[in-house]
Amino acid sequence: MLVQKTHALHDDCWSLVEVYQHLALERCLEDHESVVEVQATWPVGGDSRFVFRKNYAKYELFKSSPQSLFPEAMVSSCLDAANKGMSHSELIQNVLNSGSCPEIQGFLHMKEVGRKVWKRFYFSLRRSGLYYSTKGTSKDPRHLQYCVDVNESNVYYITQGKKQYNPPNEYGFCIKPFKARSGVKGLKLFCSEDEQSRTCWMAAFRLFKYGIQLYRNYQQCQSRQREPAWIGTMPLRSVSDNTLVAMDFSGCTGRVIENPNEVLTVALEEAQAWRKKTSHRYSLPTPFQSSPLSAAIHRTQPWFHGHISREDTQRLINQQGLVDGVFLVRESQRNPKGFVLSLCHLQKVKHYLILPSEEEGRLYYTMDDGQTRFADLIQLVEFHQINRGILPCKLKHYCTCVAL
Repeated sequence: MLVQKTHALHDDCWSLVEVYQHLALERCLEDHESVVEVQATWPVGGDSRFVFRKNYAKYELFKSSPQSLFPEAMVSSCLDAANKGMSHSELIQNVLNSGSCPEIQGFLHMKEVGRKVWKRFYFSLRRSGLYYSTKGTSKDPRHLQYCVDVNESNVYYITQGKKQYNPPNEYGFCIKPFKARSGVKGLKLFCSEDEQSRTCWMAAFRLFKYGIQLYRNYQQCQSRQREPAWIGTMPLRSVSDNTLVAMDFSGCTGRVIENPNEVLTVALEEAQAWRKKTSHRYSLPTPFQSSPLSAAIHRTQPWFHGHISREDTQRLINQQGLVDGVFLVRESQRNPKGFVLSLCHLQKVKHYLILPSEEEGRLYYTMDDGQTRFADLIQLVEFHQINRGILPCKLKHYCTCVAL
């Protein structure tokens, strides 16, 4: 309903996010959850709220490779399927298709209730709950301490909780029991070793809690996008929904370029051709001739975020999902004439400086010291949505400014 009301592009990435500002916690609601029931758990007079925004990682559980989501080191080897000679990839894929989850194990930092110190324990997440070992990595029932009931809790990201919780790193998450209405009492606070392990723990928690219902939600969302216009609203396609590949149209018929070296060569040639074709429209402004269009045309684009800091960029991309290809373009804080392309790859945000330069009285933009040149930022972004170029991956999903 919100997608239609706000005239947003209809895809599976829009989410309702439950935010506890005073606790610095937030989580993405599942599609089958009742908004009214969730809101009924909020404390009266509190600052809890819902935010409607993009979350590209929402269904990454069913899109990415199993190895990237569930590292082999974190999946228990005592599963029966593993002992039957089944590969790690096949094991995880069978688990996702069945809506169950393997036993997840690994080290986590935990902050105990009423204490200020974080302690490191070896945890095991099973269908019966979350346990930690009181003796190293032992999984002997005598050494396992029951910690959390999965079915009676929700898992949240910890956002900007450095002052409030003083975690050892930024990869924190919280398990909040239903009975914990307000305050920090009853919260179970954890910190992972890195972003990949945090993603694994939180994805496993969702699978244990909701099971096959998560996959049904994903299938229903996909089927809604395929509905014809006479049944429902025709889904609008965006660049993030398309499969973009490098193509060669020099012959009678087009062909997909699979050789990475050939892709790079074609990319450089295409950039030069685009620059020559449109350079007359974007000449360098002089004291007697100004070109406001070329200087500001990128400001109309949804991926351009203007003057925001590196920290705000990191936070925004984190909120909208650490998925390969999520990006935005912003003004550079250090170089007043430059711009920065911020891109997520392998759950890390990387920043690439875009500098303007002049040649024969014409202005162009480059990220590689003039090897590849673009007449404006729109051309630069469109090029890298099709070709990887110097980037670790192609641009796929732009970070949106709008959140309701």
